[in-house]
Amino acid sequence: MKEHHPIRREDALVLAHYYVPDAVQAAADFVGDSFALARKAKESDKPVIVFCGVSFMGESAKILCPDKEVYIPAADAHCAMAEMASEEEILHIRATVPDLAVVTYVNSSARLKALSDVIVTSSNAVKVVSRLKEKNIYFIPDKNLGAYVAAQLPEKKFYLGWGCCPIHNATTAREVRAAQAAHPGALLLVHPECPEEVRALAAYVGSTAGIIAYAEKSGAAEFLVGTEAGTLYELRSRCPGKKFYVTRESFLCRDMKKITPEALARVFAGEGTPVEVPADVAAKARVALDRMLELGQ
Repeated sequence: MKEHHPIRREDALVLAHYYVPDAVQAAADFVGDSFALARKAKESDKPVIVFCGVSFMGESAKILCPDKEVYIPAADAHCAMAEMASEEEILHIRATVPDLAVVTYVNSSARLKALSDVIVTSSNAVKVVSRLKEKNIYFIPDKNLGAYVAAQLPEKKFYLGWGCCPIHNATTAREVRAAQAAHPGALLLVHPECPEEVRALAAYVGSTAGIIAYAEKSGAAEFLVGTEAGTLYELRSRCPGKKFYVTRESFLCRDMKKITPEALARVFAGEGTPVEVPADVAAKARVALDRMLELGQ
């Protein structure tokens, strides 16, 4: 029988992504997007990090903080996009395209990060890629975010992977137009993981943190939000006088919703399994993650 070792709350930094349930966001020490959470994990002096998000987020925290214990409240919470690229594809393009940088979205497994030159998030991808000396960019795994970054940087040549976020990629221009018709005064704010036809309709395209900041600063009173519905908690908290609607009611990541208050409580009761990343994979992945933190400043 497994022996439980409870974790003292004061020993842990609880990080939560915007997509987890409202009650978990409310219980966290810090809520943010992938880039902000990675920074908080690395800067923390707490011996334990409880990362309320999906598995690749816990892996990233462990890679950046090898001396800390890292937990994810639900071990089966995964990102479908995180494995949508292969070592064979990366090796092939490295062998055939000169002056190349392999740029990997943070929504990826530790294995893919270890094969990369630099990691990016949706909030820093344009900045990081613009600072790379290489002209040719192989962007994986998100084809939609890659296309968005490519449009901002015409001086670079992009080779895009085939992956995508199934939840964001399912958004269509037709459903967005229907939502706009239902809320004619609302500004459309969308995540770059959405298809180009959706991005083209938006008043603003950006990361989750960028969407929240835009809504805070905007003089508009109503917004349509084209990203995971969990973002509405922070939007409504920061903008109490404004109204927010998602572009579709089913805009939900089921894996993020596995991070429940009960699952979080089990970690502190000592029932969690620490995140582990093989040392050789972690060492290579850390180089790419550290480069992101350096170039993304």
